Amino acid sequence: MWGLSGQSFGRTLTPTLKMRSTWGCCSRTLFSASADTAKRSGDAGRAPQVLVNEGGGFDRASGSFVAPVRGVYSFRFHVVKVYNRQTVQVSLMLNTWPVISAFANDPDVTREAATSSVLLPLDPGDRVSLRLRRGNLLGGWKYSSFSGFLIFPL
Repeated sequence: MWGLSGQSFGRTLTPTLKMRSTWGCCSRTLFSASADTAKRSGDAGRAPQVLVNEGGGFDRASGSFVAPVRGVYSFRFHVVKVYNRQTVQVSLMLNTWPVISAFANDPDVTREAATSSVLLPLDPGDRVSLRLRRGNLLGGWKYSSFSGFLIFPL
């Protein structure tokens, strides 16, 4: 349906029946962060407020998650645009590649949300982040958030 034919961003997913009986250090890899200031397209802005960072995979300075182990991860984001008559586009990036995007573009609504989620196979060191491609995001008390967690190691 999506034209991936068992591949994801140049990676072949090989199902295995053998699962690890113990997950060790990486069974609790999860994070959640929120924007505590308004963001504009192209702004580096302040580092996000980190709500939880179990396993230490979220890098606050860059606002990105770095995979500690090979596995399948779940990510989601929720953003709120600031002004009417503007379009907001946010992309979830795997290293330098846009994976999914969300839009909020109703011209008659002042505050509108855009949300998306995805499951991704990652290798150690892969970096997942959000990129504001267009528009302005509402800052303040946790209006926009970015979260993820390890589902299972591969």
